[in-house]
Amino acid sequence: MTIFDSMRLFIKFLGIIIFVFYIFNYASISRCYAAHPLVSDDTGTQGKGKFLFEFNGQLSRDKADSLNDTGVNETTKKKEHEVKAAVTGGISDDVDVILSVPYQWKKTEINSAIESDLNGIADISLEVKWRFFERDGLGLAFKPGITLPTGDKDKDIGTGRATGALFFIATKEMTPWAFHLNLGYKRNENRLDQEEDIWHASLAGELKVIQGLKLVANIGTERNTDKSSQTNPAFILGGFIYSLKENLDVDLGVKVGLNETEKDYSFLGGIALRF
Repeated sequence: MTIFDSMRLFIKFLGIIIFVFYIFNYASISRCYAAHPLVSDDTGTQGKGKFLFEFNGQLSRDKADSLNDTGVNETTKKKEHEVKAAVTGGISDDVDVILSVPYQWKKTEINSAIESDLNGIADISLEVKWRFFERDGLGLAFKPGITLPTGDKDKDIGTGRATGALFFIATKEMTPWAFHLNLGYKRNENRLDQEEDIWHASLAGELKVIQGLKLVANIGTERNTDKSSQTNPAFILGGFIYSLKENLDVDLGVKVGLNETEKDYSFLGGIALRF
């Protein structure tokens, strides 16, 4: 069985699960603020003994023109696809544990000639979210996490070393609005000669327009991992989240680069099932 056959089988199996949950409405309602397709996280937790399963996908495109060593113009096109499965479990009302497993495809073309075409499991992440304050619509949380070097660094889908990160998250609800601020630091240990000290800052907003439908937006930046670049990638994102049921959400979004170091554009989509 090829990896594509496995992915098709997994998607069919996932569809069956969603159908069963949809028909029988088997799930309890849990707290949920921001979600995919947003990059910024929120302070919401699932609640003790409750779980969230997410299956997300992203398709990215990037194009750049440059001169090679002989002075000839080269057009480089990069195509990246990622699917990610994540399970969040509530170990208390204020603490969640999140396990994420991504699979990536990366293809690079130079003047329409294929330079590389690689795929594989990327670095798996394990995070803990602790909401330590909540009052009058304001929530504050810390989210430490690590990634494990499960991805192949030679395929550019892994760093080759375990990394660590710590994020501060703030959520403010002002119905029908909600806002989420993320400030973070990542110790990007790697074998790729990348920058090791990475900071992140992003702000997201959401607006409940009708029952079950939220419009979302996000803007952010972080330090470039490329030591040779002085420009930090920045993005803006827009999309929506629609609740098919109280326990089942679908989402779509478009992420656009604000400068040349960010990918030109990305399409994002996903589903979230709470039980």
